[in-house]
Amino acid sequence: MCFLLKSFAPDAVVAERMLASFRKNNTEDIHLYAVVPAQDFDAFGSFRGADVTLIAEEEFGRHLTDRPVSGIRPGYINQEIIKLAFHELSVADSYFTVDSEAEFLRSFSRQDFLHPDGSPYSVLVEDHDLAVDPDYYRDYWRSRSEALRVIWQEVGVDDPVIRTCHGHQVLNSKVLTSFTQEFLKPRGWTYIDALEISPYEYTWYNAWLLKSRVIPIHPREPFVKVFHTEKDYLQAILAGIHAEDLARGYLAVVINGSFSQHIDSPSAAASKPEVIARTLSYEELAAVLREKIRVSTARRWRGK
Repeated sequence: MCFLLKSFAPDAVVAERMLASFRKNNTEDIHLYAVVPAQDFDAFGSFRGADVTLIAEEEFGRHLTDRPVSGIRPGYINQEIIKLAFHELSVADSYFTVDSEAEFLRSFSRQDFLHPDGSPYSVLVEDHDLAVDPDYYRDYWRSRSEALRVIWQEVGVDDPVIRTCHGHQVLNSKVLTSFTQEFLKPRGWTYIDALEISPYEYTWYNAWLLKSRVIPIHPREPFVKVFHTEKDYLQAILAGIHAEDLARGYLAVVINGSFSQHIDSPSAAASKPEVIARTLSYEELAAVLREKIRVSTARRWRGK
């Protein structure tokens, strides 16, 4: 097996943090392939060595798009396509897809990702924790659920319960070859056609995994803890959850890039004041101070 990273120059700094944690914790020299635009190779100078290979995004050019698909910009759709098409390079039987924002928390080896029979562990979950989050439910859950149901119906999965993942899946080449030859090709579809119907590459994979059964299925919970919203992240910090705590349940952590541009990953060295100071505006900090003074004053008066 190998790891696959799809990135580009604006994410090079966070990707270097991922690479450093990958090298620190990779106990079996699992190879990492980083796919980036050829023009961005200089920004990924550290992504060269015996353990890492840079691949030009253009090698997948015949699959890629220069227009929005399902209302999503080409760059985002193309990274989805590359994850599905990477198996065509025939460099590994299975590959674990990792995000630029990921930071590995503890050592890992092939046995974390592969069952003793050689087939991959598959992340297959319902994400109930996200369904109960009011903000996530309002902003994402309902539309995502409808789009995932479309995939389930198109593929014809018998089980009505949708079990899939947001990312960080171990994709298997045999499953993807079957998907392209037995599902896409008979319909005259490309990867783009599938993503136009529903832009969730991992759910297309998981639906076909469950439908085709071309490899043994060994379910696992997520390998990576993803903080999807700022509220989710702050709640963890306020609860005193640090990197060593997350490492008991996960191999890595990701703070969603939509709100984390100026936030460091959870760390045993990070204090609540440090994290809150980076996160809150001056107006919000002032409001916190006023509330702290009000509560402290009320407590003193009750004490009298």
